Amino acid sequence: MANNLSHDDSQPQTVAAVNQTTQLLKPINPIRQRLIVTWLVWLAFRLLALPILISVLNPSRPDIIGGIAWQALWLIPAFVLTPSILRGRSPYALLIDSMFTLVYLGASGVVLFTRAYGSSWAEITVYFVDFALLFLINVWLFILLKRLPSMNNVVKQPRS
Repeated sequence: MANNLSHDDSQPQTVAAVNQTTQLLKPINPIRQRLIVTWLVWLAFRLLALPILISVLNPSRPDIIGGIAWQALWLIPAFVLTPSILRGRSPYALLIDSMFTLVYLGASGVVLFTRAYGSSWAEITVYFVDFALLFLINVWLFILLKRLPSMNNVVKQPRS
């Protein structure tokens, strides 16, 4: 008969000890830092680099200022979400952030696939970088949401 060495019934573990062990095994801060850096890089890339690079790489030379203005309008929801991303503590806010970034990811994927047919490889690469950054943001959000304390079974202390 095999013994399970990972769980000893003779020494009951408290919830605090289990939570502390879980926190030691899965730190939140490195993932939160990666999310913040990736988010800020994506915002800067999407707002400035994407219109500039597309203007340089596209033979029709679209207007850079118009592209930046269009991206600024497109990024209004992302700017609204930025404070909750930078804090990175509230599971509820991060869940909403995740839903919005999934919409951005889907739209970026559609743009990538529509541009893949008639654009140059350099333009496709610019759109792929945008898609990859959004994919990374969604991965970091998912991991962070898994590591944050559960939204269920929260016991609130009574006010005194």
